[in-house]
Amino acid sequence: MSSKNTSNNLVGVIGAGGFGTAIANLLAHHADVLLYVRKKEVADLIDRTRVSAGQILAPNVIPTTSLEDVTKYCKVIFPIIPSQGFRQLLQQLSPLLCQDHILIHGIKGLDVRWSHNSDNDHLETLPELTRDQVKTMSELITAETKVTQVGCIAGPNLATELAQGQLAAVVVASTSKIVMKTGQKLLRNDNFQVYTNNDILGVELCGALKNIIAIGAGCLSGLGYGENAKAFLISRGLVEMVHIGKAMGASVQPFLGLAGIGDLVATCSTKLSRNYTVGYRLAQGETLSQILNTTHLTAEGVYTVKVIRSLIPYYKMRAPITEMMYRILFEGLSVQGAINYLMRYPLNIDVDFI
Repeated sequence: MSSKNTSNNLVGVIGAGGFGTAIANLLAHHADVLLYVRKKEVADLIDRTRVSAGQILAPNVIPTTSLEDVTKYCKVIFPIIPSQGFRQLLQQLSPLLCQDHILIHGIKGLDVRWSHNSDNDHLETLPELTRDQVKTMSELITAETKVTQVGCIAGPNLATELAQGQLAAVVVASTSKIVMKTGQKLLRNDNFQVYTNNDILGVELCGALKNIIAIGAGCLSGLGYGENAKAFLISRGLVEMVHIGKAMGASVQPFLGLAGIGDLVATCSTKLSRNYTVGYRLAQGETLSQILNTTHLTAEGVYTVKVIRSLIPYYKMRAPITEMMYRILFEGLSVQGAINYLMRYPLNIDVDFI
């Protein structure tokens, strides 16, 4: 990396997808940004056209294919890639990171390692899991690197709207006040509000679990159901998210904020949400393999359904929406069949977690 492109105010973003690019442009309001791109030909194209994931890059966003440069020149790094590639990335980053680095990820998924000799990311089915076998992204960072200053960002942040500069907000979560203040300082601008939360586990689980419900919302819309049905699903989905989150060690608080109900409403309401789109297309008659083979976007909720369904027996709890989404995605249950089941489900208490 040439000296003319270095400064004492560089921030790193790892991942040049829609959300990573949007975050890079937001950070560019306050700092020069190194945007890591894995493939050299893609990085060269971005450098030549100044366009990444359909978004015009701010002048002070610099594409790079060097993780060494990102870790050398950037104390604060925002990893924003699909969750299933994050462990491998961290193993590459680990020798390059030190305790002084701050990692604030924007990844809404879970990591599973159920065998010491096997990485099961691509298996069709998972065995029953224990909590020790399931990690959030911050737990994965702590396990795989020496970094201690860890945070995450979550909230209703559809990349397309962020790219347009529309009003939005995010929560920066961490157990470290330094990390939260750093995230606020770097991300906040007149159109982008930034809040904080010290329950990073809860915020991360909100980001992962809401994708399950978003697939369900897409299913409802795909069958032609209206806003009443969607609101019904969102409210019951939030209750299920809270119960799963509490079982895994989170508090209720994050689920009632931006990362919980905020992100849930956004992703359950628009085809801009890739998880919603998966559900919509399923209800229209496509198979999961057809959908995944004809889109270049990662729908984190598909894998999260699989993980949570394999984890809930460990807690001896019921998660009927997750169970039905699993059966739709992986066992061929019709969307209408799942709806019929849930409408007959024997629960009549509205809110039972407060």
